[in-house]
Amino acid sequence: MATLPVPDLEFAFHVEARLGPLEDHGVTRAGHRRIIPVVGGTITGTGLDAEILPGGADWQVLRADGAVDVEARYSARTAAGELLYLTSRGVRTGDPTVLEALLRGEAVDPSAYYFRTALTVETSAPRLRQLEHAVYVVAAEREADLVRYDAYRLT
Repeated sequence: MATLPVPDLEFAFHVEARLGPLEDHGVTRAGHRRIIPVVGGTITGTGLDAEILPGGADWQVLRADGAVDVEARYSARTAAGELLYLTSRGVRTGDPTVLEALLRGEAVDPSAYYFRTALTVETSAPRLRQLEHAVYVVAAEREADLVRYDAYRLT
């Protein structure tokens, strides 16, 4: 039986997504639903510089155990006009007092909570096509009006 390869992580790009005001939809059939608009930002990395376009969002469900299921979808455009579509799914969890401080917009050290996602990229740009051929894992932090993260290509 062959030994399966053990994945490594390679830094791919850095994202700073600016956020609009939180929309609290209350308790729905899925749970306590919150939606946070993505209103802009930047993506920077080796050979990749793009502006995040308004119109995306972070769809969240606050679980009974206090953790937050997150799903973000948004678009970005390079200076050459190439479009990217990013989709991210994951979880943010930690001590309830830390999560409450984040919700109030307070500065919290990102090592005080867990915020990780899996991310995929779509594009029709031939120059960027290799981005579609990978899965990325993300280590993220939340600020009052910003999500900042580093994406690592899972080899």
